[in-house]
Amino acid sequence: MVTKKIGLLLSDEDDWPVAFEQLHHRLSPRLSYHGDTLTTVVERIRIHPFSLRAGTSYHLVIDRLAWWHFHPREWLKKAALINGVYLLNNPFTFQSMEKHSAYCAMIRLGFPIPETWLIPTKIGPDTEKFRRTAARYHDLFDLPAIARQIGYPLYMKPFDGGGWRGVSRIGNEWELMAAYDASGQTMMHLQQGLENYDVFTRALAIGPQVKLFHYDPTQPMHARYLVDENFLPPDKAREATATVKIINAFFRWEFNSCESILKNGVLHPIDFANACPDVAIISLHYYFPWAIKSLMAWSLFCLATDRRMQLDMNTRDYFAIADSDRSFEEKLAAYEALADRYFETERFFEWRARELPHLDEAMWELAQSPEFDDMLVHNVRLIFPPHEHAYFIEHFRGLIRAWVQAEAAD
Repeated sequence: MVTKKIGLLLSDEDDWPVAFEQLHHRLSPRLSYHGDTLTTVVERIRIHPFSLRAGTSYHLVIDRLAWWHFHPREWLKKAALINGVYLLNNPFTFQSMEKHSAYCAMIRLGFPIPETWLIPTKIGPDTEKFRRTAARYHDLFDLPAIARQIGYPLYMKPFDGGGWRGVSRIGNEWELMAAYDASGQTMMHLQQGLENYDVFTRALAIGPQVKLFHYDPTQPMHARYLVDENFLPPDKAREATATVKIINAFFRWEFNSCESILKNGVLHPIDFANACPDVAIISLHYYFPWAIKSLMAWSLFCLATDRRMQLDMNTRDYFAIADSDRSFEEKLAAYEALADRYFETERFFEWRARELPHLDEAMWELAQSPEFDDMLVHNVRLIFPPHEHAYFIEHFRGLIRAWVQAEAAD
């Protein structure tokens, strides 16, 4: 018997890690492994000084912390380079291919990214070297003229993302200048605003598993994900699914979300570099069990098949397709074929059906258990003020019951 360890690198989350641990305990997976049996353990990772030559007991890490906490980020890089640990998201590409680079790459592949400009910082470093450089080489520019060229409304947002940090809707020149003045030393994008759209969709992808959500960003977090399975025309649902798989395979991201806007028949990806995608129970609610069992399935597949983490990117394969004379639909199909090859999509779904036949049932039973309900209640009490506890506990219990009933009907 062989045992491998899944490490959870966490911040202050008290929902999905608990549910993941509960599901793993309930499932107690015993997987075929080179004529032997593979068992797995789940452990939360501690943070401390480390030798660059040190070994590790972890075989796979689900990272939810390193996008902002630099010490564990460097441990992840060491673990991948020195120890061969499998990371669901590549820290090297997430650090180098933040929002700005991700936009550029997808524009290169021909995706209809909204018009986007990079604006110099309002305030530069307070050094004589910067002041001399700016005086010699920085061109003066007319920010209102750029905004008029893009067209109002538009959005000003940090070039490297950050969970809606510093995002402003800009409707006129006064709002433009106020937002730019407030940006300080943060480098900002100006991006065309796609309003009066037909559908706003968010996709969560874990390996080749993709779930599309009807999403309303104007609502508070607990109300943004709408329980609605048929909100996109079939051809656009397929395109949205292919898009997130392509983006993730291109960047070597295996646990990521993608937001897109459908307007006038065109699906525009607008946000698709999320090192810590939303999997909170109070936001995903009805769809939370899907995320947990999908994360479990992909993690176990990677361990049981000795999947090797790919640190490098095959951008030339994608660019060769981009530079061909094929239509966008033909390019999309070719990109998706590359993505499916990366994710071993067919092999994964066959493996999941064979090795994890009880996964769906285990998640269904867990969602009805007292320990799952305790986790739900605990998180409601963490997030909402006391006078709202009773209402939201019943609200989220009702959504989980609805998922349980839907799964039973299937």
